[in-house]
Amino acid sequence: MPESARWESLRAAAKQPDIGKRIDEALTQIELENPKLKGILDKRYARAQLPDGKLGELVDLVSTIGFGDNPSAARDILGQVYEYFLGMFANAEGKRGGQFYTPASIVKTLVAVLAPHTGKVYDPCCGSGGMFVQSEKFIAAHGGRTGDVAIFGQEANPTTWGLAAMNLAIRGIDFNLGREPGDTFTRNQHPDLRADFILANPPFNISDW
Repeated sequence: MPESARWESLRAAAKQPDIGKRIDEALTQIELENPKLKGILDKRYARAQLPDGKLGELVDLVSTIGFGDNPSAARDILGQVYEYFLGMFANAEGKRGGQFYTPASIVKTLVAVLAPHTGKVYDPCCGSGGMFVQSEKFIAAHGGRTGDVAIFGQEANPTTWGLAAMNLAIRGIDFNLGREPGDTFTRNQHPDLRADFILANPPFNISDW
């Protein structure tokens, strides 16, 4: 993580009128250092239609979250915050929210049934990546190590594809979601993949699926 793109730098500049531009520049630097996130991070904060000072207030508010000094614990807390916002957004979307978010109870059940402990784990309609996150949690809970599984996924919706990449990146999970978004049936991103586990909750709520 480039030093100028770290949260401490943004927090110190929260009251500056160009905080939106600073956030966009930080995200650009993060993409340069992390090629898998290239073109995925949403860099529109400089153009955000918000009242003066509101974006800085949001930076200050997020800064009150107690992440602690332990990198592993901080990453887990950040992941929980991200998952919380995904769940709230999905609830607000109603039926359409099922396109990118599967309730945690369903995800945990599917992962517990298949018990992906090692090897290649594949989700052909991965949404925001909840299956992968839960697979890593399952492994950790049973004495395994993060990284014992290789993550492969695919998602047709470009926005949701980006959400999945960010969800995995902030948790420190390596992943391969293909070169671009695409429908698994017509634009398979992993034609040569031989997965050990396939976890999926297909979007049955979409009438044209």
